[in-house]
Amino acid sequence: MRFYSPNRFILSLIALLVIQLASAPGFAGGWPRTFHNADGTTTQIPAPPERILSTSVSVTGALLAIGAPVAASATAVNGQFFGQWQTAAERAKVVKAWPAGSVDLEQAWALAPDIIVVSINGADSARAHLAELQAIAPVITVDYGTMTWQALARRLGEALGLEEQAEARIRGFDALVAETRRQIRLPEGQANIISYNGPGTVNPIATPFSAHARLLTSLGFQIEAPDPAWQSNLTRSGDFIWAEYENLTRLRAGTTFLLSADEGRVSEFLHDRLLQRLPSVEGRQVYGLGPHAFRVDYYSACEIVQAIHRHFAMPGDGERQER
Repeated sequence: MRFYSPNRFILSLIALLVIQLASAPGFAGGWPRTFHNADGTTTQIPAPPERILSTSVSVTGALLAIGAPVAASATAVNGQFFGQWQTAAERAKVVKAWPAGSVDLEQAWALAPDIIVVSINGADSARAHLAELQAIAPVITVDYGTMTWQALARRLGEALGLEEQAEARIRGFDALVAETRRQIRLPEGQANIISYNGPGTVNPIATPFSAHARLLTSLGFQIEAPDPAWQSNLTRSGDFIWAEYENLTRLRAGTTFLLSADEGRVSEFLHDRLLQRLPSVEGRQVYGLGPHAFRVDYYSACEIVQAIHRHFAMPGDGERQER
């Protein structure tokens, strides 16, 4: 008489369930698949896309980072792609579709995409034209404003069948951060992060919960929290306190990082008469995070990490390999 092991039965049942799930529509490895959009709707995607139209320049960097076949993309208001991934777009022969704030439906038809990506918010959102775009190709919507670049890459990977590429890109970035952290010597005390605009306007200060602060925290920095009372009366993202210029004098961190700043902008900050009593100015501990640092995507995040390495590398480490 033969006895069947309960453990073998359970393993066989699990294996059968995996096979059934793998053959079902919408499973991570199969097609067609159903994508759950940021606006609460769903989109059926029949096959791996080959010609993607990105209507949001803020999302295009994430698409390029995971190797998505981007045929065309909206640009910034000035008609240009973001500088941090301009070279990647040129290599991929991405066509400039239209500037942010407008949608050219005739151009969208002419591009013949097999999927269209739309952001539900932001100045580059084409949400108002969803119905017209859905007549051209399946449309997926994402909310990049509430996501890290890693989370956005994963969501796009799920939609496009590029899950493995997204995970590989994230692992590579994590390795870059870990390697950099081993090679730098951190300054003492806290650091703050400012988008310096000077007098007569607001000067956004990053909160510890912002993408910039989380990135610098992963490198070992402790980020000073700006006073929420400094927030201007304008409705703004929770990532920044949009402080009036005079409130910059109340910061206390010994190190300051400036967003979208080159050495010239750093010099302006260091020589700003109102800011001479700032601890970071007195200690000459003010650094630019690069010209593309205001928006954090994969490409600008790598630039920020490389800038930190340049500023704080321990002697003898040498240059890190480009990734």
